[in-house]
Amino acid sequence: MDEVDIEIVANPELESPVLIEGLPGVGHVGKLVAEHLLEEKESELVRRVYSEYLPPQVSVEDDGTTELVCVELYALTLDEQDVLVLTGDYQAQDNAGHYRLTNAFLDTAEEFGVERIFALGGVPTGELIEEYAVLGAATTGEFVTELEDAGVEFREDEPAGGIVGTSGLLLGLGSRRGLTAACLMGETSGYLVDPKSAQSVLEVLQDVLGFEVDFRSLEDRADEMEEVVGKIEEMEAQQTAVASDDDLRYIG
Repeated sequence: MDEVDIEIVANPELESPVLIEGLPGVGHVGKLVAEHLLEEKESELVRRVYSEYLPPQVSVEDDGTTELVCVELYALTLDEQDVLVLTGDYQAQDNAGHYRLTNAFLDTAEEFGVERIFALGGVPTGELIEEYAVLGAATTGEFVTELEDAGVEFREDEPAGGIVGTSGLLLGLGSRRGLTAACLMGETSGYLVDPKSAQSVLEVLQDVLGFEVDFRSLEDRADEMEEVVGKIEEMEAQQTAVASDDDLRYIG
């Protein structure tokens, strides 16, 4: 197998499509958005991208068969907007792999006529939050203004350290190709899979691209995660109480 091996599954005709990237990352925010779009809208698998830069493993399906790890691209339509959704279970394992895979993704996107890219992810706060903001970064001032109108926040020096992985390189390498790109990052604790953060990012996408999607399955997942968070908070409170009791005994 080559360093990057692209399997052509289908070649649908798309009109001015945008690329939406949702690979695993902080809070699985981008991946949750991608999965939700594929669950709610009819889609067609168009490419599988295999690479030695992905983990050396296969996934085991429900029927016991195996599939080599890959990244997939799907074509779908969000109301009147044609879209390519890039998603998978893994990202590249090293710097060279990130560059080579991202260039392969961009090659494929350009083959379909993509000119705008939305990379999706999460930005960690390090604590549980109630109100979810969406932070942004974009390759042009015009795109920044458009996203600000949709409620995206652009904060100085955030995210700290910049944007790494595929999401960051889609902006950096995409801009060098003359493509317009933005990264939408939902605030998240960084501790857990975060459906609420994913919904906040998806709401921005709805506004910018002009489509509607049902949120019920994301809301159900959010309720499940709230139960998990509640149990974690209860355990933390119990541990704090035990520590306080130990301190009192020590002092006494």
